[in-house]
Amino acid sequence: MLDPFVRRVIDPPLDRAGAWLAQRRVGANMLTALGLVVGLLALPLLAAQNYDAALVAILANRLLDGLDGAVARRTALTDFGGYFDIVADMVFYAVTVLGFALADPKNAVWAALLLTGFMGTSTSFLAWAAVAAKRGETTTTHGRKTIYYSTGIVEGTETVLFYIAMCLWPDAFPWLAGVFAALCLWTTLARLLAAADAFRA
Repeated sequence: MLDPFVRRVIDPPLDRAGAWLAQRRVGANMLTALGLVVGLLALPLLAAQNYDAALVAILANRLLDGLDGAVARRTALTDFGGYFDIVADMVFYAVTVLGFALADPKNAVWAALLLTGFMGTSTSFLAWAAVAAKRGETTTTHGRKTIYYSTGIVEGTETVLFYIAMCLWPDAFPWLAGVFAALCLWTTLARLLAAADAFRA
């Protein structure tokens, strides 16, 4: 929901940084891989309840995720690059929730609930992209992408904000995860209704 507005603020500096990196032959896929490795560090850090360091890993992952797209736009948007980026994002999002589950046993059920919510948002997103590609539809609401990005209540910005809150107030994880899971369900249902209308023809 907030992504289109946030992109207006972050895209200009990211594009400048992407141009600088592209001139030095830093590849987009290289940044995606580095971002995934950095993001995966959040798992052991969260499990050890080192929330400050985990937050740094999470924010670094999101920065590298923004930079890989900026570099790709300066060089070439490839099908594999878009595929790799989505896979890396989904793995990072899930692993981070797993880290909170390992940090405290009381988080386990709430983490499972949130991961179930992620299944709804991710499958409704990817299925929409597959059908949109078949129909030849495109959108630039989230900038130039290799696949169709459907909007929703919960997108990248909201996820990062919840992760930040979870790291800052780890004892509130059950409440935050419950609210986040409800928003994921809302997003899934909203996409289903929107798809029923958009793909009717």
